[in-house]
Amino acid sequence: MDVTPAGTSAEPQLLPEPKRLGVLSRLAPEPMKVVLNWGRRYSLWVFNFGLACCAIEFIAASMARHDFIRLGVIPFAPGPRQADLMIVSGTVTDKMAPAVKRLYEQMPEPKYVISFGACSNCGGPYWDSYSVTKGVDQIIPVDVYVPGCPPRPEALLQGILKLQEKIARESLADRYAEGPSVAQLTSGLVTPPPPPTAGGAGA
Repeated sequence: MDVTPAGTSAEPQLLPEPKRLGVLSRLAPEPMKVVLNWGRRYSLWVFNFGLACCAIEFIAASMARHDFIRLGVIPFAPGPRQADLMIVSGTVTDKMAPAVKRLYEQMPEPKYVISFGACSNCGGPYWDSYSVTKGVDQIIPVDVYVPGCPPRPEALLQGILKLQEKIARESLADRYAEGPSVAQLTSGLVTPPPPPTAGGAGA
């Protein structure tokens, strides 16, 4: 056992870059991939990012009449770290965009996004406003777009079915073949505090 003596400094060792899901999924046999995709498909915990009137239609889709829980979609996850699916419903403003991106980055992989409504898709009737983001896909990747102003709950159910079809034929090896780099994982939305000066507080 190699122990560095006290008072001496050892050279820092750079750890290898962690292997992402892509490498592990290549090792899994094909039946296991089917089982994993089946589990992801029918246990989608939803983080609802309701920003405007489309959020009311999301609530209607989760109630007893439409009941998207029967499709394996569990609404109102405690937070982004417990969610698999983010549904962005409503107008994304430039002021809200950093919060949307930050919460998306807090979700664990694999994660999915449904853009629900015209405002979330492309800005909707407010597309030419100085303060409106021209679609949530400008800041985060979107898997399914649901059109409408506002869309009916049935449209959201159709969007969920489309997402589940996509998950069923998904290959994690393709999705995470390269893996995000350190630069991609750093959003740059929060700037670190400046380093303390040598003068410090005692000056």
